[in-house]
Amino acid sequence: MPRSATPRRRILRALAALPWLGSALAARAQASPPPVLLVVGDSISAGYGLARGEVWVDLLARKLADQGDRHRVVNASITGDTTAGGRARLPALLVQHKPAIVIIELGGNDALRGGKASAARENLDAMVVAAQRAGAKVLIVGMDVPPNYGAAYVREFREMYRSVASARKVPLVPAFFAGFGDDLTLFQPDRIHPTAQAQPRLLANVWPTLAPLLGTR
Repeated sequence: MPRSATPRRRILRALAALPWLGSALAARAQASPPPVLLVVGDSISAGYGLARGEVWVDLLARKLADQGDRHRVVNASITGDTTAGGRARLPALLVQHKPAIVIIELGGNDALRGGKASAARENLDAMVVAAQRAGAKVLIVGMDVPPNYGAAYVREFREMYRSVASARKVPLVPAFFAGFGDDLTLFQPDRIHPTAQAQPRLLANVWPTLAPLLGTR
């Protein structure tokens, strides 16, 4: 009898320990650092002309916090940056922050400077590949080129975003200014940078595509 009872007692002790094990695992999960959501963009995401806390990236961070999402938002956007600049900066950012998600919002300055869409595409593609190899999910945010640059150039840049997103199987926000790009009251005097009032619109354009990457509907 003593020999046959020993395994039973071991099983009972193991079962009794399960609640403690669950609590320990939960505590460990809470202690682990939050996953990073990295935004690599230009002046639109850096908040040119805006006060601290007004930028759509700041609104995103607050929205996540309000929903109890653990992602920590890191805004690595730089005014004036191009796809070439982002490509050069990204490797160090990936090592430093080890992001779970990378939002790439670049290309507008390439177009404003008359750069070739083919070069921007190569840079954007390289950024997506680098982020994916680092284990991050990627979201591309596309920028529309002003119509005065010519219909062919506008189409070329628009297709540039789509082709990279399709080739690398990553989600795309086709036009960051969708729904308000023609409303000059929502832009600063330079007619390039959105005002503080437009920032919720920018977040609203990004959120439906970003939410699935966060596991949020």
